[in-house]
Amino acid sequence: MIDIQYSAEVRAAKDAGQPIVALESTIITHGMPYPQNIEVAAQVEQDIRDAGAIPATMAVIKGKLHVGLEADELKALGQAQGVAKLSRADMAACMATGGTGATTVAATMIAAHYAGIEVFATGGIGGVHQGAETTFDISADLHELAQSPVTVVAAGAKAILDLAKTLEVLETLGVPVIAYGQDEFPAFWSAKSPYAAPLRMDSAEDIATAHATRRALGLPGGQLVANPIPAADQIAAEELAPIIASAQADADTHRISGKGVTPYLLQRIYEQTEGRSLTANIALVRNNARLAAGIARALSDRTD
Repeated sequence: MIDIQYSAEVRAAKDAGQPIVALESTIITHGMPYPQNIEVAAQVEQDIRDAGAIPATMAVIKGKLHVGLEADELKALGQAQGVAKLSRADMAACMATGGTGATTVAATMIAAHYAGIEVFATGGIGGVHQGAETTFDISADLHELAQSPVTVVAAGAKAILDLAKTLEVLETLGVPVIAYGQDEFPAFWSAKSPYAAPLRMDSAEDIATAHATRRALGLPGGQLVANPIPAADQIAAEELAPIIASAQADADTHRISGKGVTPYLLQRIYEQTEGRSLTANIALVRNNARLAAGIARALSDRTD
């Protein structure tokens, strides 16, 4: 058994049977600079509280799995240098060697399931990268969605990815992809995309019921809830397309590969949009946190 280090707030919530929403920590360590990173993380946590649930930010600190971070731990993580970016392949190794790492979508799902938390809010999932037919660069997030029974609320997959191939892989893996309140699969910074979502639901209660039904059927894996960015905060897809293409060309020129691709592309897009991409990213994460809290509340209210 793994000894989980619960924050006082999360421990009290578990003891009281309150709804809990998991949060990743790579947005803190790899998503933005200090102190903005911890300010945004604290705001997202507060959004979840305001929506009636308890936040549980995940991280591995000195080999210990933390489910929920105290304020001083959050600050220390936000200032730390050389923090690993953990996924399924290296999470256990980091813990075994006493390392410190931030959890990606995949690692957060693993931690959430181990801690008995069924709902997780993030910005966007990883997926199939452009050119994957030659690089085979496909995020472990997709396979994790097929294995860990956690409902993940995201603004779709990150727009730097090949969305069509990402949807195909999710279909192959049997992962339910549910667009919230619209028929299109959202494209992260943009609410719309050319791709239809396989499923649509319009309430947190329906999403919670679908999660509970999968559990009752004994189906492995979770659900992806694709929650579109609010219209006032989005960046038009036609504006983003050439910027993403330019960033991808730069990455190819500099031979960026593996785990370095996503942060490189996001930084280049941040520069070319003069910071608007980060502003939109913060807005969509907060929007996802609020929906995730509603789903967690609906699950908590069920008696099955």
